[in-house]
Amino acid sequence: MKSVAAAFSIVLATATALTQPAMDAKSGPLFDTIAAQDERLFDAYNSCDLKTLSDVVSHDLEFYHDRTGLSRGRAAFIDAIKNDICGKVRRELIPGTLEAHPLNTYGAVEIGEHIFCPATPSACNLKSGGAAKFIMLWQQTPIGWKLTRVISYDHS
Repeated sequence: MKSVAAAFSIVLATATALTQPAMDAKSGPLFDTIAAQDERLFDAYNSCDLKTLSDVVSHDLEFYHDRTGLSRGRAAFIDAIKNDICGKVRRELIPGTLEAHPLNTYGAVEIGEHIFCPATPSACNLKSGGAAKFIMLWQQTPIGWKLTRVISYDHS
């Protein structure tokens, strides 16, 4: 009889969890926080603010790119931005694509789509820019949010 009661309580707990409203990944406090981190990161990226980039990115960053493979560490990331991006390329988030999901005891996962185009803002649009998808892991630390992992894929 105890096993039937235990099984019933597991089923009841699972059903209750499934009926709870899902967190809205496109609004709310976590979304606002991660959207602000995204803006801070890419404002620095677009303006070649290497100091801010260094502050936002974790020392052990792992950056996975569908075309260039894996890059490890903050220094490699900053060098790549300095040598290949500054004054040449800019990134713009595609409106309405950003999502933020909690990662319990760690931080958040950010998912979205963006375009990369020439540094001139007027030249940036979906037809002329290179669209891509991304997943970024943000760790909430005592000194602020740090970008720890990036997967950038499906570049057109």
